Amino acid sequence: MTQEEKDRLYSDAERLISVYNEFFPAKDGKVLDKEATKNCILKMNQAAIKDQGECQALSGWMESTDFFASPASTRFHGNYDGGLAAHSLAVARQALLVTKPFMENYFLSPAAQKFTEKYSVSASDIYISAITHDFCKADSYKIEWHNTKDIFGNWKKTPVYKTKSDLRALGHGNESVLRVLEAMPSLIKKRPVLEAISRHMGFSDLSETESYNYTNILDNPLVLLIQFADQSAAQWYDC
Repeated sequence: MTQEEKDRLYSDAERLISVYNEFFPAKDGKVLDKEATKNCILKMNQAAIKDQGECQALSGWMESTDFFASPASTRFHGNYDGGLAAHSLAVARQALLVTKPFMENYFLSPAAQKFTEKYSVSASDIYISAITHDFCKADSYKIEWHNTKDIFGNWKKTPVYKTKSDLRALGHGNESVLRVLEAMPSLIKKRPVLEAISRHMGFSDLSETESYNYTNILDNPLVLLIQFADQSAAQWYDC
């Protein structure tokens, strides 16, 4: 990447963070608001994706599924109504916030030369990788009602998220890749983005065969950046 491309990457990342800050979806700095989260994501889609047809298709895909209402998990981070969108937005924020120091460090490494001879990285690539990394979870959960007791010993109905029994998926990361390609077919030429989405779970989501060439994929800085953003959003911010 040229210095001009690097400068554009950093300035575009800052611009997207400014959009996030303008539409930050929180009440009293703590409680996430589902509708505000949706609005923030749609605004960031518009700011990050130049092709308006694909931008509309991506936003339309989100709205046609339960992406904005789904939990991010059944028991762990974001296991509440709207948790998937909140988590995805938090991952995008984390990735964009550390873009400059992360990439500056990467460009100093021996791995960078081999990678940048073939590929460049943009703030749009980072945002898309982050916001779509868990697309596989949309329309994947259902609510069951369990009988539980409150602190006074009274029985009550409690909603519990469960994975749908008839779910068909090609694996966690790969299913997300398939779904985002439906909305943004041009990404078929963006291998770094597809690798980042597919491998955001690290070694925990690899078959034995896939693990053989995993170290080659780690030459791609987006893979490690999205892994960091995903883990830090979940563990540091419980989102």
